[in-house]
Amino acid sequence: MSSPDPQVRAARNHSTSPAVRGPVVAVTGAASGVGALLTERLAESDEIRQVIAIDERRGECAAAQWHILDVRDPAIAEKLRGADVVVHLAVDLDLGADSAARSAYNVRGTQTVLTAAAAAGVHRVVLCTSAMVYGALPDNELPLSEDAELRATAEATGVGDLLEIERLARRAPRAHPGLNVTVVRPATLVGGTDTALTRYFESPRLLVVAGSRPAWQFCHVEDLCGALEYAVLEKVDGELAVGCEGWLEQEEVEELSGIRRMELPSAVALGAAARLHRIGLTPSPAGDLAYTMYPWVVSGSRLHDAGWRPLWTNEEVLAELLEEVAGRHTVAGRRLGRKDATAAGAAGATVALLGTAALVRRARKARGRR
Repeated sequence: MSSPDPQVRAARNHSTSPAVRGPVVAVTGAASGVGALLTERLAESDEIRQVIAIDERRGECAAAQWHILDVRDPAIAEKLRGADVVVHLAVDLDLGADSAARSAYNVRGTQTVLTAAAAAGVHRVVLCTSAMVYGALPDNELPLSEDAELRATAEATGVGDLLEIERLARRAPRAHPGLNVTVVRPATLVGGTDTALTRYFESPRLLVVAGSRPAWQFCHVEDLCGALEYAVLEKVDGELAVGCEGWLEQEEVEELSGIRRMELPSAVALGAAARLHRIGLTPSPAGDLAYTMYPWVVSGSRLHDAGWRPLWTNEEVLAELLEEVAGRHTVAGRRLGRKDATAAGAAGATVALLGTAALVRRARKARGRR
């Protein structure tokens, strides 16, 4: 006789085991990425009574109760009934996505989840943005406290969306009395992620803007999930920054990675990046460069005070990132095929940046022939 379906088996085990008094937790974006990792982690926890998983497709966690729908659908309110906490991770920061469609999804999805959670009687919503909302600025303190002013602008990929999510988080408790909102802000996230910052390490040379002061702090997805679990279990609340202890200077990053730098004047690097993005040759706007130029390191003091500690160091996360990107080739934020990368060679980044004028002229001529 065949063995029972995994979900049936999980339900039987649950029914015969002692009742767990912990919270019922709903996770949006539960089928992939951080959402999938967190869903599995919470489903295995003795401190969690039940996990409700919400996504547009079914994920692999058999122990969770799945609901397949778009987070912008008001029907999500019914799916959240009975949940104590919602962790909203259905946020799209894909470099290749249309920016207007991405923003509409991210903002509308967050609005709907907050409203639905309040209507369903959920008492806590946990949102995940990024430490990028603090902004990368030459006068930033090292490290920044959680209460530091959010000085980012909307010029980098997805940061405008994250700032709007932060605004919605601040407004929600006033609009929905009794609803507690916790915001978690990770440093440069690594572990199956694809961002402008992880692609920086796919280049044949590490672009360094002359006169800049980079400081690299990473956050492994496992540590982010640990921080989110702390928030779910109400061991800490408010605005939380999460990352490895301390940071790496640019020289340390170059030594550890074995990738040499390519230093360019600020006007050349920023101007070229802006033109390449404007004509559609690279996915990253010039604003992304600021996060490789100036520090945005966070202290994570609130999580530390609550007893949380990162399991990963900056050195270990950088090593994992380098393993992940091995064999990938990116020039000026644009990922190349193997043939293109071979043609670009070690000087590819220089060619891409300093040859921008020629690329712009070629694109204009092409448009003129249409």
